[in-house]
Amino acid sequence: MNAKVRHSAKEVMLDFIFMLVGSIIYSVGINGFTAPNNIAPGGVTGVATMLNYLLDTPIGTVVFLINIPIIAWAVIEIGYKLVAKTMLAIVLNSVAIDMLAAFVPAYHGDALIITLIGGVCEGVGLGLVFVRGATTGGTDMIARLLNRRLRHLSMGKLMLAVDGCIILISAFVFQSMESAVYACIVVFVSTNIIDAILYGVDSGNGKMFFVISQKNEEIAEKILYEMDRGVTFLKSRGGYMKREGEMLLCAVRRFEVFRISEIIRKTDPDAFVIVGDAGEITGEGFKSSRSDDRTLKDILRNIRRIDDSKPENTTDKEKADGE
Repeated sequence: MNAKVRHSAKEVMLDFIFMLVGSIIYSVGINGFTAPNNIAPGGVTGVATMLNYLLDTPIGTVVFLINIPIIAWAVIEIGYKLVAKTMLAIVLNSVAIDMLAAFVPAYHGDALIITLIGGVCEGVGLGLVFVRGATTGGTDMIARLLNRRLRHLSMGKLMLAVDGCIILISAFVFQSMESAVYACIVVFVSTNIIDAILYGVDSGNGKMFFVISQKNEEIAEKILYEMDRGVTFLKSRGGYMKREGEMLLCAVRRFEVFRISEIIRKTDPDAFVIVGDAGEITGEGFKSSRSDDRTLKDILRNIRRIDDSKPENTTDKEKADGE
């Protein structure tokens, strides 16, 4: 087994583990806190919770059925690789909700505890699924679709907007304004946790270091060989002294900030350092800017291109034979 196959197998195993653990945590929040207390915190699960209240239908099964047309839409718009992961996440999530419904005890105590623990469970569960590049379908998938067009809005905030409509409906279904308010709190807590997980561990964002030092070469060498991070030399010119010089630019992940700071401090304690947030970093060593996923539109376009090229090739061949 070569290194590439081992890496792929490891990634598949990590996907499954993250999705399984995330689904279990999410189902605990649903079965133990939100559903038993008539709280529908948005999404397909919120719709399934309302149907469970009205018709006594199993929440997990309804979640699976509602997601079928959404998945069909996602195959066309997003691509089969993300949807393949999402289909696995939906199955695991639906099965976990229905299976654990018989084992997770329902809590009917303090409303604050219900909303906080319910929100934390749902946020952590969904965050673990999202961090592996999948969703649990429903408004999660809708939020990801919207995020492709509204990149200035985070996944969590988009989910918050989409779920608002379902929460309003739940107030009429449960005939309780308190249930809608509790649902808002659950959604608020869960979306903030989702953002913390996604944007805290995502390799596509981090920090930028701007360093002005008399020992730029030495600092750059240590960063390159000790941290395996790229460094760029930028020409600089002082505004007061008009002195020409160089400034170092280095992009790093959040957990690498301390080590970079230590290298700079030990090499040149008098260095002038600016550390800024990098909302998104794409390129080698970070998030890839190129996707190997293909949507249904891309696949059909390639098939048409192949079909269109066949007659031309045949004609050319006939001409060559005739000559």
